[in-house]
Amino acid sequence: MRVLFISDVYFPRVNGVSTSIKTFREDLARRGVETLLLAPEYRGQSQPGEHGVIRVPAGLVPGDPEDRRLRWSALGRALERLRPMAFDLVHVQTPFVAHYAGARFARRARVPCIETYHTFFEEYLHHYVPVMPRIMGRALARAVTRSQCRDVQALIAPSEPLRQSLLGYGIGTPVHVIPTGLPADRFTRGEGLRFREHAGLPADRPLVTYIGRVAHEKNVEFLVRMFPRVREAVPRAMLVIAGEGPARESLRRLAAQLGLADDIHFAGYLERHTTLLDCYAAAAVFVFASRTETQGLVLLEAMAQGTPIVSTAELGTRSILLPGCGALVVEERAGPFAAAVVRILKEDGLANALSHRGRSYARGWSSDAMAGRLADLYRSVSETSKPIARRAQRM
Repeated sequence: MRVLFISDVYFPRVNGVSTSIKTFREDLARRGVETLLLAPEYRGQSQPGEHGVIRVPAGLVPGDPEDRRLRWSALGRALERLRPMAFDLVHVQTPFVAHYAGARFARRARVPCIETYHTFFEEYLHHYVPVMPRIMGRALARAVTRSQCRDVQALIAPSEPLRQSLLGYGIGTPVHVIPTGLPADRFTRGEGLRFREHAGLPADRPLVTYIGRVAHEKNVEFLVRMFPRVREAVPRAMLVIAGEGPARESLRRLAAQLGLADDIHFAGYLERHTTLLDCYAAAAVFVFASRTETQGLVLLEAMAQGTPIVSTAELGTRSILLPGCGALVVEERAGPFAAAVVRILKEDGLANALSHRGRSYARGWSSDAMAGRLADLYRSVSETSKPIARRAQRM
């Protein structure tokens, strides 16, 4: 089986969508599913060569130095060159230019199109279009989502709560829950001391760590504002924020205003197979408070490294943060959240128990098993669509 992936984002842009695409493609290949990915070109950034990836010219996104906007004409030419190839299915990963180009290509090729709904957009728009009232942004996001879902034959949601949200929009397209799993290399233990040496951090300061996109919708500001309560109980604690994003500079200013400039370390992007694992391993506690996650892969990655977690449970993270998972789940209030962090920092027995549970729990989220479910869906949708394609050819 041959599947065409199309995405508005991919490495070197580091986020959950890029990680999901790479993880699934690697595991699908081992199951006999050949994939070809069309993704943006990131000029001026290192893009290691990768088999089965075609880079498409892309423009800058105003106000967002990380992302790129696929050029419609360039993407159209790239797809036209692929028309002689026989694809069984198109899998769209993002709802921007990739969605419309992918859906059109699938119609012309008379093959089914499916789409993964990675992002809960109704909670995003007000951060990036602040002049738009939140209620209007939500209505617009829902209307666009309903329209796009009519273009595809099946949808994939990374979690059951997101599936329920989509169904609540009145979407009639079948929605299948298939999370992104953890590849085996995520369980390779990082070296915490190596991260501290690389970052210039003292060996004796307990690290409270966030890893992910440093964006407003990730609610990192809450973690910064909560942190002084942690330091009241554990004065040597340090907050590490690893990742890049549009909220980074405002968070730096907030840290200075709170008198925490020397107690919050901004680590930037970390190399996925080395420095990132070392950062997880160096952490005494992993903290997370995003309200918009469709899954929350970083939580599973922290568990795989045996790092105790304190997190809120919103939207997709509710599917991960189940009893026995190795996390303390608390509400989004500074007092209770900080108290949970302090408990882990002070109670070695609790920290060790959460570490053991987390690693055991994470092993149940195998990426190979998730890829098997995706391959089964591909075959089911492809078989169901064949009679429709044959009728269309006779018309």
